[in-house]
Amino acid sequence: MLDSHQPKQTQRVALVVQYLGTNFHGWQRQKQHRTVQEEIETAIAKILGHHVTLHGAGRTDSGVHAAAQVAHFDATGLIPPHKWASVLNSYLPKDILIKASAAVGDRWHARFSAAYRRYRYTIYTEDRPNLFVTPFSWHYYYAPLDESLMQAALKPLMGKHHLAAFHRAGSKRSHSWVEVQAVECHRSGPFIHIEIQADGFLYGMVRLLVGMLVQVGSGQRTLANFTELWKEQRREEVKHAAPSQGLCLLRVGYPDFPFTPDVWYDTMPKLVIGQESLVKSH
Repeated sequence: MLDSHQPKQTQRVALVVQYLGTNFHGWQRQKQHRTVQEEIETAIAKILGHHVTLHGAGRTDSGVHAAAQVAHFDATGLIPPHKWASVLNSYLPKDILIKASAAVGDRWHARFSAAYRRYRYTIYTEDRPNLFVTPFSWHYYYAPLDESLMQAALKPLMGKHHLAAFHRAGSKRSHSWVEVQAVECHRSGPFIHIEIQADGFLYGMVRLLVGMLVQVGSGQRTLANFTELWKEQRREEVKHAAPSQGLCLLRVGYPDFPFTPDVWYDTMPKLVIGQESLVKSH
């Protein structure tokens, strides 16, 4: 704990945060549940001797991972901003890692200064389960998936749209407008990787969207029907969300960001299984 008699200086500190979401009830602080925000705020309070509020770029759901979540807080004391990462890591549990820390201006905000967020969802399509990919993917083996159909379904989402069909109940957001900036769906062996980038995301949006994409990829729903569904805001037809463990907040982008790309740009390795493991034995 810092000496209370030391002169206090206030500095806004930005953090790049990784976490394994498996044992968290999401990012946002909640009563009687373990959350990422609470763990980091508790660590900061132990160091400073008083509570501070940590502001995140996004509120990931229970079980969702983050490769480069971004957050900020206002610190008092003599710890240099770039040292906060190593100091915090000595106080945090093993399923949270501060990749880096840096000073930012007083008007910089992890949430409101962000230009985009990007998520990746991973589906594992082999018949047999694999313990080593289970925490980071949805094991979907019920029917073959055509990733080209799923990519075709994603393309019309580009641009600004009212996506109430993919908006879970319980959100405090007053509207469902989202500007989708990039979409991608491709296969790597038994894995299908889906990436979506937007200015912001609705509560539960990606998991509901992926649940419907799988219906397209498996032939249960046509491309035309999928597009009509969200354009006509037929929320009552969107009944199944993809499991949380396949989703990861990949990165958050800013016009003015104090971190180098190696810290935040693409820090979650894509799951890949070597070709030799895909050969079927007879």
